[in-house]
Amino acid sequence: MAVQNWIDVLKSSKKTALIHDGKRKIHYLFTDGKEMSEEYDLKTDELIVRKWRHKSTLGAHGQWEVEVGEPLAGPVNSSDSEVIKENCSNPVFMRKDTKTSFQWRIRNLPYPKDVFSVSVEPSDRFIIIKTSNKKYYKKFSITDLDRSQLPLDNSALSFTHANNTLIVSYKKPKETLTLEQELLKELKKLKGSGEGDVDCKTQ
Repeated sequence: MAVQNWIDVLKSSKKTALIHDGKRKIHYLFTDGKEMSEEYDLKTDELIVRKWRHKSTLGAHGQWEVEVGEPLAGPVNSSDSEVIKENCSNPVFMRKDTKTSFQWRIRNLPYPKDVFSVSVEPSDRFIIIKTSNKKYYKKFSITDLDRSQLPLDNSALSFTHANNTLIVSYKKPKETLTLEQELLKELKKLKGSGEGDVDCKTQ
């Protein structure tokens, strides 16, 4: 079963733990050279951040790509006013999970709720957000379900809209909840060092 394959990959990876600033930070190094970094809230055990880094074909470290949590700010190249910057009123898409749901927030969407349509495309394995006024369109996958090869279910999907923010929730299937509980038990066994915010290096 694919869920079991993924938990086996996680268990066999090299892991380093760091306890800092009320968070449990875990660094994973996989056999194929990929790295994953996660941060959990120590009080609630909720996942706050998950990001990935891949090596290039020449072996150089790539940029971290955020899967869960606030998007990374791009590098500031210059103080020159000629630099083209993204408009701060553009929609901002980010994932912020809860214990029971995968959740995405899209800020800066000032349209009423009835303009939005959110649906699952099971064959393509995507969730699609669109507006009837054709002002916003977004297609994205649930990477956790892809890794575990679990099907998408339209009935697990819901959305709300408040304060110019669209919140899309997808109820986690029981297989995912079991996997997360199993993984958390493993992570809590790791000896976490607490010497400040150092870059976790895997031995």
